[in-house]
Amino acid sequence: MALSKTNITPPEPDRDCALCPRLVKFRQKNRKSYPDFFNGAVSSFGDLGARLMILGLAPGLQGANKTGRPFTGDFSGVLLFKCLEAMGWTDGINENRADDTLALHDVIITNAVRCVPPENRPTTHEVQNCKPYLLARFDALPNLKVIFALGKVAHDAAVRNFGLKLVDYKFAHGAVHPLPKGLTLVDSYHCSRYNVNTGRLTEDMFMQAMSIARQELAQH
Repeated sequence: MALSKTNITPPEPDRDCALCPRLVKFRQKNRKSYPDFFNGAVSSFGDLGARLMILGLAPGLQGANKTGRPFTGDFSGVLLFKCLEAMGWTDGINENRADDTLALHDVIITNAVRCVPPENRPTTHEVQNCKPYLLARFDALPNLKVIFALGKVAHDAAVRNFGLKLVDYKFAHGAVHPLPKGLTLVDSYHCSRYNVNTGRLTEDMFMQAMSIARQELAQH
């Protein structure tokens, strides 16, 4: 998991990261359409001493790409932070703004891809381009024990980042997978508007998956 000391990548990309031409082009378009938005690579948010990482897909156009904070400003963030609060992992008040008083306790939130992609769909190549930042984020969390993956893309990114084969780590809501370095991966359906509105994911199901993550933390 450790990065090469001759090629050290920081855990957070520059706001104007230029690794993915398609995402850069989309960012430039959004800066014209939404000049008041953050419109950049979104850094992780939370406790740098966290034992639990929430790993999402990518910033949403009207969410993190607008506010500059993961899962802040869109539907998925409302459900995520509501459930984190119910689990006792938040302090302050979430007002869906990066400058509100919300703080996370023992939790950090990041994304497999840090820049908003068109139609919320990053390519495999873009996920790969962002891999060094995710690896660096793992390495910069000394107490990390559990990764809570929201959706299959996040699950796949976590598995691949450890050099493991996807065939041996099947994504399923509530599934638990042992990882190298004593880490554990817990899967959940993504808390997107589509999944919730179609009934694929209910609040109870999401809380159940989070409870599994908490149980895994208790075993470390």
